[in-house]
Amino acid sequence: MSLVLEIEYLTGVCVAAEGPESRQPEWPPQPDRAFSALVATWGVCGEEDAAQAQALEWLEKQPAPSIEASAHRPRMAPVSFVPPNDPESGRKGSLTVLPRWRRRQPRRFPATRPDYPVIRMRWSDAEPDDQTLNALQALAANTSYVGHSASLTRCKFDRFDREEMNTASGEPVGARKWVYPGRLAELRRSYQVFVQTNGLRGRPLPGTPVRQETVPGEEFPHAFEDRWLLLEHVGGQMPDLRASAVVAKTLRDTLLSGYRQAGLGDRIPEVISGHTSDGRPTVHPHLAIIPLAFTGYPYADGHMMGFALVPPRDSVILDDPGFRKALRAISPMTDSGQRIVNIRPQRGVRDAATFSIDLSPRFEPPPGRRSLEPERYLGPARTFATVTPIVLDRHLKKKGEARQAEIEAQIAGACRNLGLPEPEAVVPDKHSAIEGTAPAWPSGNAPGWMRWRLPEALRSRQLSHAVIRFPQPVRGPLLLGAGRFVGMGLGLPLDSAQGVPHG
Repeated sequence: MSLVLEIEYLTGVCVAAEGPESRQPEWPPQPDRAFSALVATWGVCGEEDAAQAQALEWLEKQPAPSIEASAHRPRMAPVSFVPPNDPESGRKGSLTVLPRWRRRQPRRFPATRPDYPVIRMRWSDAEPDDQTLNALQALAANTSYVGHSASLTRCKFDRFDREEMNTASGEPVGARKWVYPGRLAELRRSYQVFVQTNGLRGRPLPGTPVRQETVPGEEFPHAFEDRWLLLEHVGGQMPDLRASAVVAKTLRDTLLSGYRQAGLGDRIPEVISGHTSDGRPTVHPHLAIIPLAFTGYPYADGHMMGFALVPPRDSVILDDPGFRKALRAISPMTDSGQRIVNIRPQRGVRDAATFSIDLSPRFEPPPGRRSLEPERYLGPARTFATVTPIVLDRHLKKKGEARQAEIEAQIAGACRNLGLPEPEAVVPDKHSAIEGTAPAWPSGNAPGWMRWRLPEALRSRQLSHAVIRFPQPVRGPLLLGAGRFVGMGLGLPLDSAQGVPHG
């Protein structure tokens, strides 16, 4: 016998995005999306049915199902400007609660029209008992949409003989995303954090990790785009690599000022700022700013060559008209026809040297400057070593060998948080395996300027370099840890097909 979940899209349209800010619809919908919809149905009903909770725990332990789905015709997904949630008015009030002054954020609503509006997810060797099947059927009957709330559905669980196959919905294909044991508990914890943070009921936090299944031998997808905007260093005194996170933070602040100069201060995308419209840190992936240094070659000295703006996977922010307008506002054209962004530290920034840097934006690296080539960081590869140390998510509490194991566990957890496969091996160390970079911390008698400088929010965190080996090839860029959006935890492939040399 096999267990089948049938999902019919009642309007003949599926509204679901491949990822944050993606213009591509997800088709067929992946099983992790259906599982989250079932969990949401259980939560809306009060989380009181123990049999349904047990059925969900049983389902998350099953292997990934196959999917039967027809061909489809994607719709266009133009940018729409929609209002975010109502802001807090406070005692003094706020004009932004009024319709005329309400903020607008760019959003896309990717959708597709399948040739046949029914998909089937099939667990070939799953044989639930009657109680489990009845609980799953009750959950499916109450699930009114899968994906976006505009995707109205009729859902149904049932048993079928293994040989039976309805080909009207298409040939079966393997799932790319499925959940894992403990996913229900993870979603419940995320929901509780959301309630505690917002003081109201709502949906579980988006962006929580989901394990992605890949075919053996295939590379694992990356969390960031491989199309970058390069910022080549063309003038001014560039700080040391150890201050790169402070420069990256200043660069983000400069970009935000460009939106304000362009008259878009109330429409800064979340993917750029890293914050929601009400000022809270976003839970979605956002723009990373990474250093590009002369590292990984014989005799490399680690001097900075520039930076790169690296969008999250499936983001189209680099082509957004608002982004281009903001970039033009902070990069005036010189007499020679070159645009230059000048980066200066904000007044009052503590523990950072004064600097004034000229950077030239470009999408292609100049000939002969391999340190500016994104391909160096893309892999795919199974083994990565950090160029910049990883900022650990939590303070270390143990000593000796137990401390080393604690660091390994945090780095492995950082991989899981990005949806990457569980590492086969994690080897943390004070020193990097990459020629030209600096140790994670200086010796006890070293002057203060030899330590890594971090933005205020990260300054108290502990650092560690590492070599990480995955069970299958992973597509870069690899960015791990709490400081990944300012370029910390940047990994360089050691066994890349690109043949990148290393120290």
